[in-house]
Amino acid sequence: MSGHSKWATTKHKKAALDAKRGKLFARLIKNIEVAARTGGGDPDGNPTLYDAIQKAKKNSVPQDNIERARKRGAGEEAGGADWQNITYEGYGPNGVAVLIECLTDNRNRAASEVRTALTRNGGSLADPGSVAYLFNRKGVVIMPKNELSEDDVLLAVLDAGAEEVNDLGESFEIVSEATDLVDVRKALQEAGYDYESADASFLPSVNVPLDADGAKKVFKLIDALEDCDDVQNVYANFDVPDEVLAEV
Repeated sequence: MSGHSKWATTKHKKAALDAKRGKLFARLIKNIEVAARTGGGDPDGNPTLYDAIQKAKKNSVPQDNIERARKRGAGEEAGGADWQNITYEGYGPNGVAVLIECLTDNRNRAASEVRTALTRNGGSLADPGSVAYLFNRKGVVIMPKNELSEDDVLLAVLDAGAEEVNDLGESFEIVSEATDLVDVRKALQEAGYDYESADASFLPSVNVPLDADGAKKVFKLIDALEDCDDVQNVYANFDVPDEVLAEV
């Protein structure tokens, strides 16, 4: 998973600076609205909403936008859309398995966009269940190193349910069961450690190693999928060695 995580983390930093900023904002706003609708509008009593708001703040989404999305979701303000969660499964170049999470108010549009992005970039849509079994739902926290060691971090989060701490270069990735994500995040806060993101993610149980050519093709596919308005998250089971990542 290290290659995928490193790539995703690097890309995440870049996303705040380039033309995709507007798309990223829209994605984060949607997450806030849905979290408020499903779990209530109080971030203190709704951990999913709390994390969605924190992520939006860390990506410089204006406070006004955050608050309006929270109110729409909680029903305090009119205008919220009827968002539906849909997950599509597919295959990319080199046999890489892809899970695509969508949040949409139009299922037909979402399906069409996802299918088009896959087929135009060497991939294909797969039947439900044919890819999902290759992934496990996990809690993933990304935090900057800030001169901390792996042991420092592990000591802070072990009792909260963390399973492993991975070194991503400039950051640490802390993996737990999805149900322990809130406890792990709270343990970091209590230890006074800052974190970049805390999300329930799909991590692959088996990885497909990629060379430079395969990596370029898979990255192109994932970019195309993430350009779809209805797509929230894309997960894929590839691993790219550091030297290949540097080359790409």
